[in-house]
Amino acid sequence: MTSSAPLRVAIVGSGPAGIYAGNLLSNAVAENGGTVAIDLFESLPAPYGLIRYGVSPDHPRIKGVVDSLHHMLNDGDIRFLGNIEIGRDIALDELRERYHAVILATGALRDAALDIPGIDLPRSYGAADFVAWYDGHPDVPRTWPLDQTQVAVIGNGNVALDVARVLAKHGEDMRTTDVPDNVLAGLEGSSVTDVHVFGRRGPSGIKFTPIELRELGEVRDLDLILDDADFELDADTVPASNQVKVMQRILNSWRDREVGQASRRLHLHFWHTPVAVLGDESGVTGLRFERTRPGADGTLERTGEFREYEVGAVYRAIGYYGTRVEGAPFDEARGVVPNIGGSVEPGLYATGWVKRGPIGLIGSTKSDALETIGHVVADAAAGLLSAPVEGDILDLLAERGVRHTDWAGWLELDAHERALGENHEHRRERVKVVDREEQVDISGAGVLAL
Repeated sequence: MTSSAPLRVAIVGSGPAGIYAGNLLSNAVAENGGTVAIDLFESLPAPYGLIRYGVSPDHPRIKGVVDSLHHMLNDGDIRFLGNIEIGRDIALDELRERYHAVILATGALRDAALDIPGIDLPRSYGAADFVAWYDGHPDVPRTWPLDQTQVAVIGNGNVALDVARVLAKHGEDMRTTDVPDNVLAGLEGSSVTDVHVFGRRGPSGIKFTPIELRELGEVRDLDLILDDADFELDADTVPASNQVKVMQRILNSWRDREVGQASRRLHLHFWHTPVAVLGDESGVTGLRFERTRPGADGTLERTGEFREYEVGAVYRAIGYYGTRVEGAPFDEARGVVPNIGGSVEPGLYATGWVKRGPIGLIGSTKSDALETIGHVVADAAAGLLSAPVEGDILDLLAERGVRHTDWAGWLELDAHERALGENHEHRRERVKVVDREEQVDISGAGVLAL
């Protein structure tokens, strides 16, 4: 592409995957002496995707990645267009007509399915829905039922740990975070006293990270309950990494703790594979598990021993499922857009979790985007990208009466939320605005007239 004919690219999704892709593409085209015009589409009024709506509010250090994402959008090379849903406000085919290339970076917002009897009973929840609630997502209910004393979390990854920690904490301990006031009120009125976390494998097979695990041990007024028998089964297992060794030391230190004084308890159960959620039309009453053990070849074996636990609510945190874009190919089994190294076909690409599945941490997203951008640049150089029709996409959206937010509008909303936090009775960094229309109204600098 020449400087007089910029490469026009649309990126769908403004989480880390989408923003990294835009930044890397801008740099790559500039290094080749070309120019690029990038529009970053987001279905929500605000940017940052799972950083804003998927990271636990008591993990501000993880949200520090927002600073670097902010700089990438603030330099003006990427135009942010929020509150626009592809497939609702504009079709994917219409988008492809107006850009040389479209990159899908929609991530994974839904929970992976757990196909066991009773999973659809009342009070059986997906962890993603609970996370969306406590992070103030505009498209979920404002209240969450926390009226059960005994609750279960199925899963041994960081999301399971986040959900368990938030459930186990006292609501007042969340007052310094950015949770919306409706969430704070819900957590402060919680009836939860015992949280049970279940994993299929042993202590050496957990998928947490050491920092998250260590933070669990620092929660106020919380006893950590572990079963010595679970560790005996794991005694001959060789830790897969130094990281696992660190976590084993943390877990073993908790086994020696005195318990019985705290008002809340978190129970870590290993070697449990779920076989049924128990209950009736009124809701969950328990869980049935089959005990597992390490097999001779390192695989997991079922023992034929079953155990039942009385719980009033169940949260499954066994992974996410990719967010499809209407009009794009989609692999239902894997929850991804079929692709080769991020290339779906010339002119259509994917990056992030919708490209490779919901695995890996935020840091791996950048190298993932680099691979995808390599295909975009190569296809452009080879003349494989169709020339787009003339005109600004905003003209089409204006004709349809679509209200959108932009970067200037986000800065207004960001300042508003920070002011709410500064003036809050608990003096917080920010207080999130939850309502979608209120977010759009506050972001008034970027709203099209209806």
